[in-house]
Amino acid sequence: MHDAPTTARAHPAPRTGPGDTAPHGVPAPRAGAQRVRILLADDHALVRRGVRLILDQEPDLQVIAEAGDGAEAVDRARTHDLDLAVLDITMPRLTGLQAARELAAVRPGLRILMLTMHDNEQYFFQALKAGACGYVLKSVADRDLVAACRAAMRDEPFLYPGAVTALIRTYLDRTHHAEEAPDRILTPREEEVLKLVAEGHSSKEIAGLLFISVKTVQRHRANLLHKLGLRDRLELTRYAIRAGLIEP
Repeated sequence: MHDAPTTARAHPAPRTGPGDTAPHGVPAPRAGAQRVRILLADDHALVRRGVRLILDQEPDLQVIAEAGDGAEAVDRARTHDLDLAVLDITMPRLTGLQAARELAAVRPGLRILMLTMHDNEQYFFQALKAGACGYVLKSVADRDLVAACRAAMRDEPFLYPGAVTALIRTYLDRTHHAEEAPDRILTPREEEVLKLVAEGHSSKEIAGLLFISVKTVQRHRANLLHKLGLRDRLELTRYAIRAGLIEP
């Protein structure tokens, strides 16, 4: 499954001359070039530490801010000058998918990569819809992440081979059936409420976490059930799993 990743342009083959190419089979950065300023968000400190070691050893990449969840990542983006955000998908408070949409509003032009353990088509397509320009599996981060960061800064997509296969298959299916991609159904606030409901929080707890009234939470829940054609919390939870808002 984990073959060589795909970018919009093929990387040059490594050469033996000094300074010709950097590790990972990508062009070496020019001497004196400013390092790419990276925000790293993952809810596991050990993962952040390992990823930071991979990135900070590169001459053109530097992690300047870390976050333990999606909401904290958005806060960091407000206070730091960033070029690139590397986000885990499944995080508390805001998922990486939700955070990506928020970051697009807070920092227009910020490149976003998803770094995840999920080799999952649903997450992949949700990441594209959220504005991510790359999707990297944690299992091969030591091989792919640096190349993905550099591809993102060249405004090139970076996809692992399974994602490319899924993208082509979905495109062909839609072409065959003359289908259009569905519009987004839920508002960002409704997604926040749905995620917290699916995680088992009460209306009072959700109100406290989102700084809204209990009545507002109840109204959002009623709207969710109506919009999605669902009946209860269990069905909302199943929908949240399919939408990539929580892990199964």
